[in-house]
Amino acid sequence: MSNYTINNLEDYKRIYNESVDQAEVFWNDLAKDNFKWQKKWDSVIDWDFQKPEIKWFEGGKLNITENCLDRHLINNPNKTAIIFEPNDPSESSEHISYENLYHRVNKMANVLKDKGVKKGDRVCIYLPMIPELAISVLACAKVGAVHSVVFAGFSSNALATRINDCQCKIVLTSDGSFRGNKILDLKKIVDEALEDCPQVLSVLVVERTKTKIQLVEGRDHLMEPLIQKASSQCPIEIMDSEDPLFILYTSGSTGKPKGMVHSSAGYMVGSAYSFKNIFQYRDNDVYWCTADIGWITGHSYIVYGPLLNGATTLMFEGVPSYPDYGRFWEIVQKHKVNQFYTAPTAIRSLAKESIDYVNKYDLNSLKVLGTVGEPINEEAWNWYNINIGKNKCPIVDTWWQTETGSIMISSIPNVIESKPTYATLPFIGIQPVLMDENGKEIKNNNTQGRLCIQYPWPSMARTIWGDHKRYKDTYFSSFNNKYFTGDGAYRDKNGYYRITGRVDDVIIVSGHNLGTAPIEDAINEHNLVAESAIIGVPHDIKGNSLFGYITLKEVSIELTHENLKKEINELISKQIGPIAKLDRIEFVSGLPKTRSGKIMRRILRKIAHNEADNIGDTSTLLNPEIVDEIISKVLK
Repeated sequence: MSNYTINNLEDYKRIYNESVDQAEVFWNDLAKDNFKWQKKWDSVIDWDFQKPEIKWFEGGKLNITENCLDRHLINNPNKTAIIFEPNDPSESSEHISYENLYHRVNKMANVLKDKGVKKGDRVCIYLPMIPELAISVLACAKVGAVHSVVFAGFSSNALATRINDCQCKIVLTSDGSFRGNKILDLKKIVDEALEDCPQVLSVLVVERTKTKIQLVEGRDHLMEPLIQKASSQCPIEIMDSEDPLFILYTSGSTGKPKGMVHSSAGYMVGSAYSFKNIFQYRDNDVYWCTADIGWITGHSYIVYGPLLNGATTLMFEGVPSYPDYGRFWEIVQKHKVNQFYTAPTAIRSLAKESIDYVNKYDLNSLKVLGTVGEPINEEAWNWYNINIGKNKCPIVDTWWQTETGSIMISSIPNVIESKPTYATLPFIGIQPVLMDENGKEIKNNNTQGRLCIQYPWPSMARTIWGDHKRYKDTYFSSFNNKYFTGDGAYRDKNGYYRITGRVDDVIIVSGHNLGTAPIEDAINEHNLVAESAIIGVPHDIKGNSLFGYITLKEVSIELTHENLKKEINELISKQIGPIAKLDRIEFVSGLPKTRSGKIMRRILRKIAHNEADNIGDTSTLLNPEIVDEIISKVLK
């Protein structure tokens, strides 16, 4: 009996139990029967969370791009692989067949090889949401290069940090990108970044906006002439199961971003299997995830998961508000979208606009709705259910992380019933546990604790690029023999999980994980700033907004506080990107600290959340008097 498709609750229970009780047998059969291998593996899994070291399908040989494209050419060469919907609705959409995509990927792969890219080399991709982004990802994987996609909204500083961390030798970018009624100059951002990246030998530039750009002689090349000349045939590079496939950076609570390394085989199996079942994808469905491929959601559920299943996946270049707030629903109608996957932030921002933007479109094609990036609040869930799903589309509220590679906890449409604000039950093979502060497992229901995973899963990240110690310290040192997610969770009487938010200093803003440390570092670079502390406060649209408490070295007469706030946000925007700008800044004479000098963010959080009467004992602080001052400023 095939376990690849889960059709009902009995299936789920049976398959889940098999995946836990006989994990090796289960994953062996699933991987063997549903993917193309050049050589079968010697062992299914070898793991040790103490080191931590995790190996799946060791000794196996494969190429993930062959599994995404080549194998579908036998039966479905003319099926649409990617629908590209441009930013401007008056520009024609593009339907790219599996055969056409195969040839375009081969051409790009040959261009990369011509520029000296070899197996194991790192390639940075800084492109907007255009077909070339998906094509370059698959081309890297075809030749065995490790792709590192950087979201094309990051600043030059953030881009340079990522290029240098994994020593990319080549950058793929475009002249610019269309975003609503704006044109962003991506090439200029790349040029600024590369002033600090001497190891980059080549920059390949896609012409999207046709704006005037400077080409650096010997380094920069327009992509199109190279593509024209390249052969449309390219052999696959045969990879070991544990060879790195990509590096994707995620914000940490301390220091620089973490380059999460995902492997070839385990990631393939995990992303394909979760996509097929959590979205209940069937032949000839049209699936649309609104994320950007610069984030893990785009990797797993725009590119790899759908294409591994021979699906039709939609890529959208634009934003939900352009040319008006009906754009998402116009696209659903136009392409008869069946599965729609977006972020709570987008839902909340569209929900506050007139319902007329929804009602003028036919959304009857929709079968499954999904949310990702942060827990969805009940009000947004209900709006989504009633107005978009018309009370007939199950909603999958998916919980997972850059580190996990694929969805970990989620309902399954028509299989596991959804419940507003709950991710619900673990996906197949995932073994979550709740732990208390003392490291003991909490076994009962109707309780909350820290969310850990006690057994490895195929798509988990294997390390942090160049820093395995940090990987161990971040994820495996808090609780013995368990992966710690960094999230808290509540488990109800039925065993359903609800994610309660980060327990460290990472704040989720509009679905993006933002570490507080890099933001504080950026602020502290201002010559007038002495110290800063960032906390998250609930926000109707973004989920959380950023609130900054800042102390100054001295009060400047020349500079008003308003000007200073502006300068601080410009600094953040330059160092990290506009997403990290502060919604509110309060200048205070000091920050509450312990006697060892640690800033008590818990107190700052309580004040910002208007819970000043619930701060608790402040007498042990180094400077208890500062608390009243901050309260009077913030809550005035």
